[in-house]
Amino acid sequence: MPYAEQLARKRKELSRLLGLDVPALIPSPSESGFRSKVAFVFGNGVMGHYALASQRIIPIEECPVHHERGNRIAFALRDRLARVRIAPGILRHIVIRTTADGREASAMLVVTRNDKSLRTPVKGFLASPEKPDGFFVNIHTKPGPYMVGEETIKIEGRSHVKETVGGLSYLVSPTAFFQTNVGAAEILVKLVLEQIGAAKRVLDLYCGSGLFSLPIAKSGAAVTAIEENRQAIVDAEANVRLNRLPPGQVRFIAGRVEDALARAGRDPWDAVVLDPPRQGCPPAVIAGVFERIRPARVVYVSCNPDALAKELPVILKTGYRVMRVQPVDMFPHTDHIETVVTFTR
Repeated sequence: MPYAEQLARKRKELSRLLGLDVPALIPSPSESGFRSKVAFVFGNGVMGHYALASQRIIPIEECPVHHERGNRIAFALRDRLARVRIAPGILRHIVIRTTADGREASAMLVVTRNDKSLRTPVKGFLASPEKPDGFFVNIHTKPGPYMVGEETIKIEGRSHVKETVGGLSYLVSPTAFFQTNVGAAEILVKLVLEQIGAAKRVLDLYCGSGLFSLPIAKSGAAVTAIEENRQAIVDAEANVRLNRLPPGQVRFIAGRVEDALARAGRDPWDAVVLDPPRQGCPPAVIAGVFERIRPARVVYVSCNPDALAKELPVILKTGYRVMRVQPVDMFPHTDHIETVVTFTR
């Protein structure tokens, strides 16, 4: 489908879901090669992607939305693994993170156990021209939708890739979340900074490794940021040092947002930034922000319009209004939409 038509359809669908007149989407800076996070699944002797709404794996030979270096690394490792006899059920995923410019890359092989049959293909791969800057093995034994397990073994090289967004540097671990479309992420950062305005005290919820926390702190606001993923918090604290932000300008709290909000919510806040996962915000978080804290402004970055549409009437009943809606196309050629909504009291 022509890209202009994709954007028009997304705008129409978002307007329908939210019941609002939504402006045109800000397009992705790139229509191909924009995914800096490359992920494939293994099964039945092949590597590929799941067919829509199923666990059936379609073998993949090219993926135009992935960064080209990420694809090369994945296919090179796949070919090495295919040359040896690896017992069924050991290989689960390959996850690769590249920088937007392709200069740095880390790769993580997700397996059910660190089997000795992996040694020869991995050793050959790490001696090949497609060797990444860092390589990890992640042990993931539990069934379910999560791509990675709790134990990660560093095999060789760097522990992070260093990405640059809006003039700030971010160290990204292989298991921590970071926006996959870096060009569009820079647009999100600009929108969030614009919408929090002159706020002096900002609470950043679901902060990840500091994508919004760092530029907000750099602008002069005092920031408290909360994130459940402990590795992301470790990365975020390292990013503060890397960017030489003043000590105490931003404080990170590792924990569930619902739990940490009960403590942080006792303080007065000028603005709150919400960037929840796909399932949206739990009722306790909506109540904590819009009923208890009641900041003058809330900037909500939503990656799921359906979840946002369900929460919108609840938020409006608390005495807030929508000041601005701005969708951003993070994922061309898919139906996914990233939406920045600004609420004022």
